[in-house]
Amino acid sequence: MATTVYTVEGMTCGHCVSSVSEEVGQVPGVTGVEVDLASGALTVTSSTAVDDAAVRAAVEEAGYAVKG
Repeated sequence: MATTVYTVEGMTCGHCVSSVSEEVGQVPGVTGVEVDLASGALTVTSSTAVDDAAVRAAVEEAGYAVKG
């Protein structure tokens, strides 16, 4: 199992967290998504390596940006 942590910028409420979780959860290979509103931390778990660009694109699709 692989775990990757990203920092999402621009989230301000629970709806933001839900949007990011939903979009990232649809990335092929993702088995779990945890989002911390206070820190902006996005923890993605998967059974195999997940395409970093796909995760970043999913966050952007939700309307936010990945820092770094």
